[in-house]
Amino acid sequence: MSDHTESPSAKIRQKLSHPVIDSDGHMIEIFPVMSDYMKQVGGPEMADTIWKAFRGRNSGSWYDLSETERRYHRTIRPAFWAAPAAATTDRATAMLPRLMHERLPEMGIDYAVVYPTIGFLLPEITDPDARRAACRAHNVMMADIYRGTESRLTPAAVIPCYTPEEAIEELDYAINELHLKVPMFANLVKRPIEAVTEHGDELSQYAFWVDPLALDSPYDYDPVWQKCMDLKVPVTAHAIGQGIGMRRSISNYMYNQTGHFGDAGHAFAKALFFGGVTHRFPNLKFAFLEGGVAWGGSLVCDLKERWEKRGKHAIQQLNPERIDADLLNSLLQQYGGDILGKPLGKSANQTRFEANIDDFAAAGIETESDLLDRLVPNFYYGCEADDKMNAIAFDRRILPGNRPLKAIFSSDFGHWDVADMSTILAEAYELVEEGIITDSDFEAFVFRNPVELFAGMNPDFFNGTAIADDVGHLLSR
Repeated sequence: MSDHTESPSAKIRQKLSHPVIDSDGHMIEIFPVMSDYMKQVGGPEMADTIWKAFRGRNSGSWYDLSETERRYHRTIRPAFWAAPAAATTDRATAMLPRLMHERLPEMGIDYAVVYPTIGFLLPEITDPDARRAACRAHNVMMADIYRGTESRLTPAAVIPCYTPEEAIEELDYAINELHLKVPMFANLVKRPIEAVTEHGDELSQYAFWVDPLALDSPYDYDPVWQKCMDLKVPVTAHAIGQGIGMRRSISNYMYNQTGHFGDAGHAFAKALFFGGVTHRFPNLKFAFLEGGVAWGGSLVCDLKERWEKRGKHAIQQLNPERIDADLLNSLLQQYGGDILGKPLGKSANQTRFEANIDDFAAAGIETESDLLDRLVPNFYYGCEADDKMNAIAFDRRILPGNRPLKAIFSSDFGHWDVADMSTILAEAYELVEEGIITDSDFEAFVFRNPVELFAGMNPDFFNGTAIADDVGHLLSR
């Protein structure tokens, strides 16, 4: 291995007076190893069931279809060539936890939370027994292969969320039995549309709706959020938006992929807000990974503007009962001419009375400060190193209430968008070098905000790690 002190990122790290926490690196699973763990957890027959279900659910059949058949079924183009290849050492780094541990200083990183790759897709298996066995096997594997690297690495546990019961069961096992410290929630659940699937279960792959767990769900997920509070873990969501809505190209992976993490985070964040979860659980922290923070800035501004126009204090201005029919008709006569000048009857100006007119009710909003309290303090946004839009999180000129957003450094190493692991931190630091964000902003990005996310739920999260003393000093300020 080359001298890690000579890499561009290591040189940046040497300038800093604080550690660097990577809130979202990635490992690459080795299929034969995964298969062994699936057999260990569920038996040989279950392992075969899992792989068959996994392939069918995640567009593996795309490669077996002709172009005509892809159009007929609207089978989306799946991800391909998604990991380093020419940079073979980087690929091996994502596969081997000990090598990853050794190379972190070369990346300029002191501590990293590591998420899966194939593990993303396991919670989408529709067979409940296969889904739960697959997630359990993956979590057991992660606990085993990362054992001994705890000083600088912690792997995330895959949490299936088709029902609150299965989420709670896997949370309990992963955190209490396997001693994993970070859950990865499959927080967008594709559910069949009953009006369609009553004509045949096979139609569920074509007609489904997306449950964001916190709004209009058939289940109450509050026990899951409470379990996170009890276990002292944040809700870290790494949802996939490909294949949903307009992300269904049958020929172009980049069309399906670009922006999908941000869209998935946007959907979940809105549901948490409008469903009142951030009101009922004001101390629970949520992280939306890999989608950047630009959508978060847009969401906060959008919701502030909408609440100003449609909050309970303002919505009556839009009540059709407030129309002055005489004035409207006089203006129609005066300015409408032959086509638009006919008087309107009262019934034409009215709509049916709506009983539930305050869409912000569950969030408990009385003031702008209330609104920002539901959106800003406990939402954390995973941002990749090369994303210039990371600066939005710190631009107090445009953010309501002069309140910066909680951007967290999330490298995504191990995937195709990191061409060279040794340049990750150097890329992120370019915003400072270009004068776009300050050194203090950068410290928040790579250190203070990640510490808040994890230690804010569990003060002991970083005990025994290489950065325990630095975290202790930060928390004692």
